[in-house]
Amino acid sequence: MAVPQKPTFNRPPGAGGPFRPGGNKPNRGNFRGRLPQKEAEHRINHHIRVPQVRLVGDNVEVGIYSTQEALKIAQQQELDLVEISPTADPPVCKIIDYNKFLYDKKKKEKEMKAKSKATEIKEIRFTPNTDDHDFDFKAKHAEGFLKEGNKVKAYVQFKGRAIQFQDRGQLLLLKFAERLAEFGTLENMPKLEGRRMLAMIAPKGSVKKSK
Repeated sequence: MAVPQKPTFNRPPGAGGPFRPGGNKPNRGNFRGRLPQKEAEHRINHHIRVPQVRLVGDNVEVGIYSTQEALKIAQQQELDLVEISPTADPPVCKIIDYNKFLYDKKKKEKEMKAKSKATEIKEIRFTPNTDDHDFDFKAKHAEGFLKEGNKVKAYVQFKGRAIQFQDRGQLLLLKFAERLAEFGTLENMPKLEGRRMLAMIAPKGSVKKSK
């Protein structure tokens, strides 16, 4: 009985070594299945590839050093060599705790964002005949607005002959401002604009003292 022969594969002319099925895949370099890391905000430590840098800061003698020497100083202090001005010649570096530097930077940015947040103006509408229940309901809403850092524009709307009750509207707005005194400050006395009497109440801490 004849013994079955193993299949053979023909080599392309000029190819070196035995032909292997599936072995002629393109070269993928040193990729090992890892996702690329997010690029850091600054070049640090061994990622600084220039021959020399200018060191600045409180913990070093300011001057130009070889990058290797600067790295050695950073290692001795158990800190990081951080490139803070890459366009300078040579690039400017500081020896700092990079993680702490990023934390402080984000904290400062968050504080600046909170301070620059635009103040909204919330409107509260009354009529000269607003009853106590409606007054209390609107005062509670205004408290919430002031606590959130928003201004409250309170106004009394006069319709028809109700315009003759301007005094009543003024007293209502002053009473409203007094009710909110714990949370806000009246910016100006109630004033009539058209058929509305207005009063602006600002959250406490945001009112500028007039000179």
